[in-house]
Parts: sequence; structure tokens; C-alpha cells
Amino acid sequence: MFRRHSIDITNRLNPNGKNMLAILVHPPDHPGRIPTQDGQGVRHEIRKDVAAQYVDGWDWMTPIRDRNTGIWDEVSLYVTGPVKIVDPHLVSTFFDHYNRVYLHTTMELVNRSNLVVECSLNFQVGTELEGNIFHVEHVHTKNLSIPAASRIQYTLPELFFYKPNLWWPNGMGKQSLYNVEITVDVKGYGESDSWHQHFGFRKIESHIDSVTGGRLFKVNGQPIFIRGGNWVSSDGLLRLSKKRYKTDIKFHADMNLNMIRCWGGGVAERPEFYHYCDIYGLMVWQEFWISGDYNEKGIPLPNQVGPLDHELFMVCVRDTVKLLRNHPSLALWVGGNNQPPPNDINTAIKNELKLHPYFESCNNEYKYSKDLKDPISEYLDGTRIYVQASTWDGFGNGKGDLAKGPYEIQNPEDFFKDDFYKYGFNPEVGSVGMPVADTVRATIPKQGWNIPLFKELSNGYVHEVPNPIWKYHKYIPHSKPGSVHSQILLYGTPKDLDDFCLKAHLVNYTQYRALLEGWSSHMWRKYTGVLIWKTQNPWTGFRGQLYDHLHEQTAGFYGCRCAAEPIHVQLNLATYFVEVVNTTSEELSDVGIEVSVWDPEGACPYEQVFDRLNIPSKQTLAISEMKYPKSENPKPVYFLLLKLYKTSDNKILSRNFYWLHLPGGDYKLLEQYKRNKVSLKISSLTSIRGSSYEIRMQIENTSKKPESTSALQNSNLLGKKPSLFYKILENISAKKSIDKGVTEINGSSAGVAFFLHFSVHAYKEDVRESEDTRILPVHYSDNYFSLVPGEVMTVSLKFEVPKGITPRVMLRGWNYQDGHTLL
Repeated sequence: MFRRHSIDITNRLNPNGKNMLAILVHPPDHPGRIPTQDGQGVRHEIRKDVAAQYVDGWDWMTPIRDRNTGIWDEVSLYVTGPVKIVDPHLVSTFFDHYNRVYLHTTMELVNRSNLVVECSLNFQVGTELEGNIFHVEHVHTKNLSIPAASRIQYTLPELFFYKPNLWWPNGMGKQSLYNVEITVDVKGYGESDSWHQHFGFRKIESHIDSVTGGRLFKVNGQPIFIRGGNWVSSDGLLRLSKKRYKTDIKFHADMNLNMIRCWGGGVAERPEFYHYCDIYGLMVWQEFWISGDYNEKGIPLPNQVGPLDHELFMVCVRDTVKLLRNHPSLALWVGGNNQPPPNDINTAIKNELKLHPYFESCNNEYKYSKDLKDPISEYLDGTRIYVQASTWDGFGNGKGDLAKGPYEIQNPEDFFKDDFYKYGFNPEVGSVGMPVADTVRATIPKQGWNIPLFKELSNGYVHEVPNPIWKYHKYIPHSKPGSVHSQILLYGTPKDLDDFCLKAHLVNYTQYRALLEGWSSHMWRKYTGVLIWKTQNPWTGFRGQLYDHLHEQTAGFYGCRCAAEPIHVQLNLATYFVEVVNTTSEELSDVGIEVSVWDPEGACPYEQVFDRLNIPSKQTLAISEMKYPKSENPKPVYFLLLKLYKTSDNKILSRNFYWLHLPGGDYKLLEQYKRNKVSLKISSLTSIRGSSYEIRMQIENTSKKPESTSALQNSNLLGKKPSLFYKILENISAKKSIDKGVTEINGSSAGVAFFLHFSVHAYKEDVRESEDTRILPVHYSDNYFSLVPGEVMTVSLKFEVPKGITPRVMLRGWNYQDGHTLL
């Protein structure tokens, strides 16, 4: 399933008429059976084949009935001359603190003719400056003679670059890419073949950290704190496309994540997936197709019986490595999920993916490129580590035990506790993933719209009982009897699907923000990284996702986006200390923090300001305790707003908004606050280019803000002033059609505008009950946000509109239940 095939059909074509391609397909030899109850992999029968294992079903996915039998990737027709370029390998080596860089290139050249050919091999490296204008940095030509009907390996002379632009992971710098193009011209024929690839100069190193015991990654000499996600497939039925891949990967970058793990029960994705990881700075952990997990009874399954065809598996490994190895985003190879491949396969992969000595060394023992005795680009890879399984060698407990998880609802404060997870790098930890109500109505029949029953147990906990359709869609509850009280019921008993989903998304935001903030709180002291299980869903499931299969983001998406900022201010929910996380390579100097507490009606009973702070590079620093809960007569439910800013100009570096209750309390007082509509003023500017829309919304809470001694609050620098807002946006390219608008929502109450979120819909006069009018996907700069009195925020929306459709933007929120049409 994971190898490319190339067939010369020159002598089979009919040049004077139509040609037809007929392909005979076979199902997997060991398709397994449909389980009688929830389980993982129906005893993993399909693991005996070289195939994607998730199709047998898992605890998060129903089985694929035909096991995806058939062609799952593209079938293309290529025309070449007598000489074909095959699988070039590009490798960069760095010297003199990354100022001197050499590019090494090896490729195979195949002469399919029966004659000796004389050819010229042309190699060009350049950068795209603007539009279709390229700056060519290197051109090299070499004349070759290739024997008849032969395949040769050729290594080009190395190319030298001085201070090239480096490729960095998301949040650490730019993703600089160079265009590499190779052509071969055959004497008497002309151009015979060409090959091109985006390439990034970067060096990835990895070792087991002596402090945490977790695996530590460095890129270009800088340690990278990993906050990423697990990935199964863009679509369970493998309906893959460049457009869908682009949205998927940009979503991960939008969440400020820096790594994606391509899980071993899935597939090796198509090159477009890795291309967009290159573009958006997502490092890729690539596993091969092994998974040792549980059967439907929860009993661990060994992998000793599969795959049966070891030779085929290794053919697929080699071909996959050749297909993907030039992508700068590709960080490491891993043998499988949880368990290593069978011993002979594991040994073979270790041998074939051994590191070149240059990449084995983390010091500067090599001073010049000429010191590299062994041609580095002639290795199968030679630049990336191979780890035998996902819980070995610096991941989990490093010994192959299932030291990962948990996967269900947690008390948010628990993520911050020292005993929450014992080891340095957790490859899988997850929680809830309820989609929005519109997605529920769009994907399941009406009889499945009933929300779970809440069954109170004798110990005071609640057991959620979902309907059979939700159970089929692998719904994960928001309570864990015995340890976690219902996080939904903290907000009051939901009355219908919309109310349930709204409260579920409050939980979603809190869960995933706390998860990443908890890990960041222990950065380098206890942890080197964490991967969320999982960020997306390959089908319409109700668990483990930060956006759903229709590409609608959950509130957890924006909880992650907030928590994974490179520079971030946060509240440690276990200690109530305010902390600053600086994952960048630069020290933060002369910064301040404003801490303010607000009640729902807009009063601000508590303020603290800390200024003239210096935050070291790559550290988490505890600043001071937030003592409002210990103050005299604190409100049982309150909002906390944290702002990190530059004291020189009050520029906001990070903003974080919490809703909190006193110890032992709940959020039920917020229920009555739904009736308090707060006045908003929303200024918008819409730019249109073809079918592409970009809308910038400036949202202002026009409630009168209380008197404050804070210069930061009085300056109102959270958003742009309306006049400046328009002045900036009027400079948008004149090629775009631009519309302006102002909407005012008049409210009867002052206070906090809570949990606001936008959605985009196709305009229709008559909408049926279950009709989904949403336009998806939409890229929001932020969503599920809140504004205190007088606060201003700017949010951008970017989306494509189908032909003939007029979009409208809706705003909803906790105290805007009915929604408001803005455009």
C-alpha cells in the first residue's frame, strides 16, 4: 500500500486512438471482522498486511467497511526522454555557527534507451522574491555519459552558501525555502526530464535530556519545546486533496503547534501534506505502519505475527524514505505505535536509516565540508534519528510500556500538578472533543440530537448516558465518576443540543488551554514536549479533536492557540501564581503584567501591576500569586484578565482571559447572566478578490469601564482605534473590492461580553431545520473570546465562497444566544 510503482507503457500505447487503463484491485488479505463491542483494531487482523490499520476500527473510529480497497493515491501519466531523474537526495551541512552551509546532492539517472547517451545535468538553486520573480543563487552544469539500458548513481559537487536563510519551526522564525530544480538534457533529443523541490536549510538534532529523561529536539542549535498533535489521516476514506491538506496544516499552525505525529496506524501522507508542513513550520514525526495496542477486551496485543511479508514492508519503508526525505519539516522516523516492528524489520530499518557521522555528533568536531569522508547524500537518509517505537528512547517511560495518556476529561488544575505525568515527553494525551451543534445536526439524523442523560451516582458523581448514535460516533463524556465531576453540569443542566454544545465548548476551551499551559509551566524542568491525542478527526466522530471533519474549529482549538503562544502569560491553576512562558531564543526585557479581576456586571474589584520585568529566553517564570480568592468577600464566579506588555510603549505581547469560581464552587451563576446583553460596536472592512474574502472585524465592548489606575487599561491599546483601524485597512491592495460597515448591538446591561464567536453562512431566505448553511473552512485570527468594558479587539476572517453564494457573518456568545447578523 505504501510504495510507488512506475511502469513504462511506451510500447503499449495506441498513438492514433483512445487508450484505456484497467486496474484489478484486491481487498486486504486479512480484513478482520466488525467488532461486537467498542474496541481497537478488531484484534488487529489487518496488521498482518502492509496496510493502514485504523480501517479495522478503533475506540475513536468506526471500521471502514471495505477497508479502503482500491486506488488511494493519484495515477499520473509522465512523459520523459531517454534519461529519467530518480529520487534526488538533498542534504545540507553547517559550519561556522550556521554561517557556512554546503548542499550535497545525489540522484539516480536511468537510461531507458538501448544506446549510450551523452547528456548535460543542470542544477539550479534559487529563492522566490515576489510573484514569479526568482533570485538564482547557484547554477551548475555537468556533462555525463550514461551506458545503454543502465541505472547510475551520481553525486554532484557540493554547493556553498554563505549565511543562507534558515528554515525554522512554527513560532521560532521564518520557514525560508529555496527552489531546487534539476534538468537533464540529452544530446540530439533536448530536455529529457526535470525535477524540482522546495528545500529548507536547517539542522535537526535530538537526544535524551539528562534533566527530564524526555527526548529533546534542537533546530539550528536552538532547543524546541514541543507542543504538537497526533494525526491519523485527513480523511478516513482517503479522499485526499491539496486544498484539504493546506487547511489541515494551516489549522495546526494557527493553533501555534510545532509538531505533527503521523501515527503508525494511519498512512504515510502524500507529498502535499509535507509540503504544507514545510510552508507552515510543522515538524513531522513519521511512523511506519506498525501498531501494538489493545483488543476489544482491553488486552494488550503483541505484534509478533505481523506484518507477514517482511520483504514487502521493507520495500515500502525504503520507498517512503526516498519520497519524503527532502522535506525540512520531517524531523524523525519511528518504527511504530507503542511497539517496535518485528526484530528483523527493526534491525533492518536501524541499519538502513543509520545516521551519518556528521549527524551523530552534537559538537563541532567537523570544521569543514571536506572532513566528511563519506558522501552524506548517498545515504538512504542519514540525517534523522530512528526511534523503534512511540514509547521508547525518550518518549513515555522510554522502555516501551504504555506510559502515555490519559485520554478523558480532567480537572483543569490537575494538568499543572507535578504528579500528573511522570515522564519527560508524553506522545499521547487527550480529552473531550464535542463538535458544535451545527455539525451535530449536519452529520447525524434528528433522532440523534438528544443530549446525554445525567445519571447521579451514590458517590455524588454523575454518569453520562449518551444516545446510541452518539455512542456510535465514539462520544467521550465530560465526567469521570470517582475523580472528575461533570464539567458540563458546573454551568447548570443543559436544556437542549445548542445549550449542551455551548457548555461543552466552555469545557473544551478550558481543558485544552490547561493541558498545554500545564506542560509549559514545567518546561525543561520536568517536560521536553507533549503531543495531544488527537488534533483532528478522519471522520464525523465526537471525541479527540480540535476541529471536526467538516473543518469547523472547536473552542479547544482556540484554547490551544492561546496556550501555545511563543510568548505567553498564564495562571497556574494549581498554585494560582501568574507565570510568563518565553519559548523564544530572545530574552524579554522591560515588560509588565497587568492582572485584573472582573465580575459579570463589569466591576473591577481587584488589580495588580508588575513592571520592569525581565523574562529569560526559553524559560517559564513564576511572577506572583493572584490573591483575589483570598481577598475579603470575593465573588463566587469571576473573570480574570492577564495582559503581558512592553512597558516602553504598552504594546500587548500576550492576553489571556479566564472564567473562574471559588474553591468548591461552580459556574451556575453564569446561567442567569445569559439575559444580560452587553452593548457592542463592530466595525468591519471586507476585501474581496475573486472568490476569496478577507474580513477584519473590530469589536468594542461599549460598556462604561470603571475608573482604573492602570495606564495600560486607560490607553486602550488592546485593539486599534477605529480611525487608525480604517487608515491601516484602506492601504489594502486596490485590486480588491472593499466594503466597510459598522454594526451596533444595543444592550440593556453593562458588563463582560462573554465567549463571543463568529461563524460564516451562505445567505438564504428559507432555511430548513437541519440545513447546514455554514461556509467552511474559515480561518479566524481568534474566536471564542471575551471583552471587558471598554476593551477593543480586532479579529480577521479568511475564507473562500462558492460561486453564486453571498456570505453573511453571524456573532453569537454566552449573552448573545440568538445571534446577530453582521454582514
